[in-house]
Amino acid sequence: MSLFRSRASEGQGRGEDILVGLDIGTTKICCIIAVPDSFGGIEIIGVGNSKSLGMTRGMVVNMDLTIGAIKEAVEEASRIAGCRVEDVYLGIAGGHIHSFNTEGVIAVRDKVDKIITEEDKKRVQKSALVLSTPVDRDVFQSVAQEYVVDGQDGILDPVGMVGVRLEVKVHVITGAISAIQNLLNCVANAGFNVNDIILESLASASAVLSPQEMDVGAAILDFGGGTTDIAIFSGGAVKHTAVLALGGNSLTSDLAQGLRTSTEIAEILKISEGCCMPELMAGRGPIEVPSASGFAPQEVPADFFANILGKRVEEILYHVSEEFRRSGLDNSINGIVLTGGSSLLNGVTEMAKEIFNRPVRRGCPECGGGLAEMVHDPKFATAIGLILYGLQNSESAMRVPKSDKSNPSLWGRIWRRLKGMLDPG
Repeated sequence: MSLFRSRASEGQGRGEDILVGLDIGTTKICCIIAVPDSFGGIEIIGVGNSKSLGMTRGMVVNMDLTIGAIKEAVEEASRIAGCRVEDVYLGIAGGHIHSFNTEGVIAVRDKVDKIITEEDKKRVQKSALVLSTPVDRDVFQSVAQEYVVDGQDGILDPVGMVGVRLEVKVHVITGAISAIQNLLNCVANAGFNVNDIILESLASASAVLSPQEMDVGAAILDFGGGTTDIAIFSGGAVKHTAVLALGGNSLTSDLAQGLRTSTEIAEILKISEGCCMPELMAGRGPIEVPSASGFAPQEVPADFFANILGKRVEEILYHVSEEFRRSGLDNSINGIVLTGGSSLLNGVTEMAKEIFNRPVRRGCPECGGGLAEMVHDPKFATAIGLILYGLQNSESAMRVPKSDKSNPSLWGRIWRRLKGMLDPG
């Protein structure tokens, strides 16, 4: 059985290989089930959603609530798909995540013909991770950006080439061990195996960025509830990733405070009436704000409503702009793709165009199957991307060994195994 496909159990509906993406966000948990199609893509067969109540800024703050929400989302998707889920591909985000670029170099072992082998490729990848990390952090994903053979750069796969010196440039992603372990424990206690963990911005990029955009230079902004995830691509490879601990929930909090209402009412109004550019609300009548305390509803001018949201969106986008500058890649970004549920806010794309002064579009995942229209939405980009990333990059994501989930030392063994490990890419 392929590493990235789990077969539905006998007698449990579909018998073909299934792929499951699990996106555990701050505001929602999404599970999508798909099967590979005959064209190298996927067909969506199950979709499940639940409200996320146990997460804050991408990190677990209540185990029981998170476990229950995971079960609810996966069970809903399973009912629609007609199969039982055992294994999932898990997305991860959060302010605890940090990334950097590093390099490795080796001498090719074949001294006669000087042919670079798969073993040479693995050795140079491992050499790139000869680095020290704090005791509370570890590498959970690494992606080879390019190889250099005897000074010739821009090589995607050096196997079979002739050379004496092999170098690799690698993008390394680290996270707080406790935060990742808590997330893994929630999934395990919900009854599921985690095959792979993938940074959410890279997953989303797989769903909404084209190979051409990755090649010429593009950035993706995954605008979620608790975080805004950034990934910058150039030359067909990821060059920089970052996570900002600001997202759609900040907009909701600002709206609740500005309108003197509850966060529940503010969230509803943000979705139904939200706009972050006052000029787009020209000619619009006042917006009725239900009272959270039994008093009569109030009416607020549409531009006042938009100003509240606009100030926070502008702040987030300026933080993103600063991250572009710090990365040193600002000039290589020729286009920006917005995705995630909060990218649906009216005016976000227009404001981003003004701030970044370059083309901006909203990214929606494209899939096949009868449920394709249901997931043609930015809020499903991560879950779809988790499946696609695993399908297309079977050597790029972290391997989590299957084991008896009742064994309390499972996660300890996983992290001991991960020490010093670099995934083939």
